[in-house]
Amino acid sequence: MPELPDSANDPNLRGGLPLSEVLSLDNGERALALTSLATEGPGLALGTRDGVVKRVNPEVLNKDDWDVIGLKDDDEVVGAVELMTGDETLCFITTDAQLLHFGADGVRPQGRSGGGIAGVRVTPGERVARFGVVDSADSVVVTASGASTALPGTEAGAVKVTPFSEYPPKGRATGGVRCHRFLKGEDTLVTARAGSAPAGAAAASGAPIELPAANGRRDGSGVPGPQAIAAVAGPVAVLLEGRTMDASADAPAEDA
Repeated sequence: MPELPDSANDPNLRGGLPLSEVLSLDNGERALALTSLATEGPGLALGTRDGVVKRVNPEVLNKDDWDVIGLKDDDEVVGAVELMTGDETLCFITTDAQLLHFGADGVRPQGRSGGGIAGVRVTPGERVARFGVVDSADSVVVTASGASTALPGTEAGAVKVTPFSEYPPKGRATGGVRCHRFLKGEDTLVTARAGSAPAGAAAASGAPIELPAANGRRDGSGVPGPQAIAAVAGPVAVLLEGRTMDASADAPAEDA
């Protein structure tokens, strides 16, 4: 099994290999999540760029790959997660800084061909920046703002970390609540994440970026970032030689 080389900026994880060695992806495709393909349990939760949410019944077919959602034209899946209990909290964050969360138990599971149901209301011209599950009492929301006209990675923008508990739940198919106030020259979220604390961030080079301390202002504007954030993630349990250690599972911000 190949090993990941040690470096100053990357976690010291061994036993990994490039995804391209085990999976063929078409042009424009990218991996979003890993699943156990369990035949029992609550299945998968998917969120799309246009704000659709879907719970997929657990089902394994005798083939290498198969569709798990019927997408409308120009829509795409931006987040996927395997549910453990079916009682998790699902969370959408949009590029115009709206956050909506609701219980997964309020989404009726569908078969593979189902197109899902309305998850979050997305303003015309905007999209979902992040979709995922929040399952920890100490979770935080990380948002980083910028200008939609700027080239990706060219400006730091403002960064904010807020306790997830500051955001009240709203009904599914609504716009949620504001999670970041834009400053002059800013009009979009370039990075967003809601999940377990502590959160970590990295630049495109892989160098770690220190995030500000969590504060209670859910609609605040944040503080100027030291440099552009390319990835933000939280703690992940990694099994290494029979022991469990914490590592950072990064996700590209531009693919949010």
